[in-house]
Amino acid sequence: MSETAETAGTTGTAGAAEAAPGGQAGDWLIYRGTGEPHTRIDALPDPPPWRDFDGGPLVAPGPGPDSSSARRLGAFRHMAEMHRPSPEELEMVNAALYLRRPLLVTGSPGSGKSTLAHAVAHELGLGRVLHWPIVSRSALQDGLYRYDAIARLQDTQIAANTGTAPPGGIGSYIRLGPLGTALLPTRKPRVLLIDELDKSDIDLPNDLLNVMEEGEFGIPELERLAEREPHVDVMTDDGAKVTVSEGRIRCHAFPFVILTSNGERDFPAPLLRRCIHLELDRPDHHRLSTVVRAHLGDEAAELGEELVTRFLDRSRSELLATDQLLNAIYLTHHAAPPTRSRLADMLIQRLDRPR
Repeated sequence: MSETAETAGTTGTAGAAEAAPGGQAGDWLIYRGTGEPHTRIDALPDPPPWRDFDGGPLVAPGPGPDSSSARRLGAFRHMAEMHRPSPEELEMVNAALYLRRPLLVTGSPGSGKSTLAHAVAHELGLGRVLHWPIVSRSALQDGLYRYDAIARLQDTQIAANTGTAPPGGIGSYIRLGPLGTALLPTRKPRVLLIDELDKSDIDLPNDLLNVMEEGEFGIPELERLAEREPHVDVMTDDGAKVTVSEGRIRCHAFPFVILTSNGERDFPAPLLRRCIHLELDRPDHHRLSTVVRAHLGDEAAELGEELVTRFLDRSRSELLATDQLLNAIYLTHHAAPPTRSRLADMLIQRLDRPR
């Protein structure tokens, strides 16, 4: 399974995910954390009235998983022992699905925050994960859409100078971003990963509020043309064409949105009250071994047991990330024995040391 799976004892977690005999205790769970694809998303009840959206007409579902999901979940994930998430993780993911609310996932680097989006999309068959990585310059419009007015002007000038046919309509110069694509009206929710929101400008969390609450947004460049050109084809983040009517996009199934944070800043209360909050603990030995097995296979996992132990010992007092461990095990698996320990120490350097 993916690195997002968190151990809490074999018997305890299994009881949260599976129905108890006669009690049907786990029947409400849509996402079960087994890593095996299923169709329980079709059993998701109607949303609460305050989160019921009526966007349409419905557009085609997005494409299937891409290579980023395979990288996140591991090339050998079918060989790894299925390692279930904790009861709290299961409950918070399912709460976000039921309530149609974003899931704010916090935790240290390498705790599996980003991978959780891929794990949910894989198990529930929700296709490609839409990914919006946040940097300090990210603005709301980057996530919604981009209008390339300069390219349109250049194409118009070239056509005028060469006597060729004028360029296509305005839709040829508009591309929806990850958030804009996630809000298209689809029958099943898309999965959207807004990664490292704590790295954003101070205004972005507040700017997200209205879009997350209303489930819709307008494209002013198309709204101005609505009377003359009510239906415009634009490009999505998936690379497909969709029709936007009257310059507005409104969702039908609210997307499953994961906002990740490394805890580098606090978020405004209005955003927090609109989110379901899940904090992931650092992985333990069994979980790390499962992650190594999922990505590198059984042989590398066995050879890397000592490194896993050393990594956990150091992580009690140092800030380390799981991908450092994977890098070290992969490289030392190919290196000669005398250099393995030195290579591992070079690759697993504490992230909180002064530079």
